[in-house]
Amino acid sequence: MREIDGSYGEGGGQLLRTAVALSAITGEAVHVRHIRANRTNPGLSPQHLTAVMAVAKLCGAEAEGLEVKSREILFRPGRLVGGRFDFRVGTAGSITLVLQAALPVAVACGEGLWMRISGGTDVRAAPPLDYFCLVLLPLLSSMGVRVRIEVLKRGYYPRGGGEVAVEVLPSLPLQPLMLDAAGALREIRGYAHIANLPDHIVQRMASSALAELSAFPAPSINQAVLGADKAIGAGGAIVLVAQRAHTILGASAIAQRGVPAETLGSEAGRLLREEISAGATLDIHAADQVLIYLALAGGTSRFRARKLTSHALTTIWLLEQFLPVRFNIIEADSLKRVEVTSNPA
Repeated sequence: MREIDGSYGEGGGQLLRTAVALSAITGEAVHVRHIRANRTNPGLSPQHLTAVMAVAKLCGAEAEGLEVKSREILFRPGRLVGGRFDFRVGTAGSITLVLQAALPVAVACGEGLWMRISGGTDVRAAPPLDYFCLVLLPLLSSMGVRVRIEVLKRGYYPRGGGEVAVEVLPSLPLQPLMLDAAGALREIRGYAHIANLPDHIVQRMASSALAELSAFPAPSINQAVLGADKAIGAGGAIVLVAQRAHTILGASAIAQRGVPAETLGSEAGRLLREEISAGATLDIHAADQVLIYLALAGGTSRFRARKLTSHALTTIWLLEQFLPVRFNIIEADSLKRVEVTSNPA
């Protein structure tokens, strides 16, 4: 059984989610201690618990310590299987964070698989659902991952209630991702939505994002106002996408009570502008989220990022504990150049 210190590095929920995902994929049991030890509310929250339980169901694992506020778990994986699964966070815990754990396992399964996940679709401290669909999934698609996500209903903090259906088709073997240069900027587009709030909020959010991107050719942002039939509670988000010749970059912001719509739109626009201007081939969040897939792909992958977050550095450390993979990181033209070699000699 592999021992993992859950307080290492960034020491948050992502380390736990990735650890159990890697346990399921490799078949190696894991004991995670000191879960989120440095957080103000240490231990498992409902969304962390749902993520671990989701992975456990996908691999028929035996697990101990699966309860809210638990600070350690034992996870003994079984065989990966396809099928139909229903995972419910029960709060506004993030659906995309559950997917961060469950999707790599579903891909590694090698069989058809369908999941319904309920919780928060667009909540703070997690990727908005549209970022996951418009940025991350196209990048994974270029590696051979075949996933379809249908948004059944949006849900926000504090009520949750959002639902998505996820279909994963057999995708193995994964192909490496070679992103040495971003290439020409082809278009900038975006999607901004609000639910059960005044229409002017989404308009202000989109306008301020467009102002940040005015130096680029003709950005366009689709705006949507959702009612009670399509969303539970009040909330919203803006996701911006830059399509370049060889890659795709994204940035986002989540609607928050007390934060002006203009601030949210400007933040998302500024972040995307910085990614484009830097010449990055993956934005800082995608650079974090694709790492496990790069490690599972054969051969060598490469990308350039403005910086590597503490999440990314912790994930790199964890991947090297479980898999025959080596990461090489060097500074190149004010960017982090990352090379990922799977099954190194």
